[in-house]
Amino acid sequence: MRGLKVLPSGRPGRGRLYVNLPDGRAVAWYDRQTNRISLLADRHRDAVLAALRPYLAGTYTVGPPPVPTSAELRRLAMPPDEDLAPNRPGEALLGELEHGSAGTRARHRLRQDLTAQQRMGDLLDSLEPDGWRVLHCVPLPGLGSIDHLLVGPAGIFCVRTLPGRRQRAAVGDLLLTVGRAEPRPDPRWIRRAAAAATRALSAPVLPALALVDASRVEVAPTVRDIRILEPATTPAHLVSAPATLKPPDVETLFAQARDARTWLPPHPHRPYRPRPRARGTGT
Repeated sequence: MRGLKVLPSGRPGRGRLYVNLPDGRAVAWYDRQTNRISLLADRHRDAVLAALRPYLAGTYTVGPPPVPTSAELRRLAMPPDEDLAPNRPGEALLGELEHGSAGTRARHRLRQDLTAQQRMGDLLDSLEPDGWRVLHCVPLPGLGSIDHLLVGPAGIFCVRTLPGRRQRAAVGDLLLTVGRAEPRPDPRWIRRAAAAATRALSAPVLPALALVDASRVEVAPTVRDIRILEPATTPAHLVSAPATLKPPDVETLFAQARDARTWLPPHPHRPYRPRPRARGTGT
């Protein structure tokens, strides 16, 4: 069968590869960790093997899928255009650099932001073998986008990443200052974003600020609700944190978060209003 598409379930080189029909329906998936191809329809077996041949490594098995979890059922029913998992770190900034302002100073700041998000994003992606799942550039209507959403054993973290520019960074209750630049309201923003994510996922989401390449980071003693992350210490800090979510819970929440429809605002409820009775029809 022609027209089968192979799509990754996350960043290239990680997770599963799904084989989809031209209309977006999945017919099989290849699990790289177990080297197993799960077929949903045996009549597509030859076409699926041909589509996956460039990606197969070593000895693999082929057969019907195991009993799907709720997370897998949600993934299979998700339209490909609604899946946020393939987003790269700094996805939105890549578009701004290509189509945005031509000003040299503005583009320089965008490149700094992009470099910081890419570095932190790659670092967070490396935690997947330890049971963590990561999304990048998650749209949050009315607030912009979450740079990274991290779901793992220690909970859910809404992460905003900022370049430290090899200068001192001071984090206060309301403002963040890097070097001599104007203070920014990032602490307030990340709290609002985490609160919105908590409502969308119906699960606690913790705010976090990631500072990349700061010469030093000073945090006000009153800042207790925001997690401060730095590339050098983040992996050890997250992996050693006490577990609050079991692996099935992590997968269920990740499946919910990767669906772009999760982040859409709910439709406003329209109260019932009786239609006016036409004149002359009686009481």
